[in-house]
Amino acid sequence: MGTGGEQRRRQMYDAELGDAVERAQRGDKDAFAVAYRMVQPGLLGYVRGLVGDDAEDVTSDAWLEIARDLGRFRGDGAGFRGWTAMIARHRALDHLRKLKRRPRTALIEQDVLQLPGSHDTAAAALETLSTRAALEIIGTLPREQAEAVLLRVVVGLDGPAAARVLGKRVGAVRTSSYRGLKRLAEQLSWGGGTGAVTNGARRTLSDEA
Repeated sequence: MGTGGEQRRRQMYDAELGDAVERAQRGDKDAFAVAYRMVQPGLLGYVRGLVGDDAEDVTSDAWLEIARDLGRFRGDGAGFRGWTAMIARHRALDHLRKLKRRPRTALIEQDVLQLPGSHDTAAAALETLSTRAALEIIGTLPREQAEAVLLRVVVGLDGPAAARVLGKRVGAVRTSSYRGLKRLAEQLSWGGGTGAVTNGARRTLSDEA
């Protein structure tokens, strides 16, 4: 799908999500379930990249906080995705601190609207992989790039939203995301897809100090 088609698809997705969130804030439990189903896959994938096998428990804790504070959220569907990612990230970092382990870092860097062709190549390639295979490949990136790519490809945030989640400037996020996606494209090209992932590369963002 071209850039224009992808943008329209994202806009439709966020419009549907925003509507569900508004109805959920008025007490519609079914609407909250819709919002959960739309956001949960990407959110879980993002948290899995941060904490590995503990992702489901951490994400569940995040959803408890999301449900509790839903009435305080202000924004549209895209804003809700960013807000939930920020909450999930805080819960993931809390979890890692309890384990006395340090995450590979806060990594976001991207403004996807301006990324050159290598972004499209890497993103398209990753879409053909299973979620776990994609996370394994992302896990081989330097820590300054991996979370940027997670937020871009797995959660689907744009540059400003990713920068807010990570507390970084949009320009820095743009650079990290571009470099990470370029490296992914090179790995996929050299390794012939999922074959580029080796057992030695399988790690979470918390495994590297």
